[in-house]
Amino acid sequence: MRLPTSIELHKASRTLVLGYGDARYSLPAEFLRVHSPSAEVQGHGKPILQYGKSRVALTGVEPAGNYALKLVFDDGHDSGLFTWDYLFELATRQDELWKDYLEQLAAAGRSRDPDESVVRLML
Repeated sequence: MRLPTSIELHKASRTLVLGYGDARYSLPAEFLRVHSPSAEVQGHGKPILQYGKSRVALTGVEPAGNYALKLVFDDGHDSGLFTWDYLFELATRQDELWKDYLEQLAAAGRSRDPDESVVRLML
């Protein structure tokens, strides 16, 4: 289990900063929201693509026993428990996971912007 040595919620920048010794990882709220371990996002074996979350913010961080954090988002989502191991995976694989997410959005014709509707013109 990779337990962070520091946890900081930065509401102004909408990030959760995790420290692991000398290493620090800044995880944007949008990244955490679209990678939530909740059933709403992960489905039951078939993940459900989250979109329109570019403006989502973290409003709270609560401990869940000695094994996880419960993150509370301003869109009402608060059902995922982010285990220490999962948070470490998100932190250390952030670039790869974000690239994969953006590719999935593009393939689905979806946008990060909640006010934008993606329209494909067939010429």
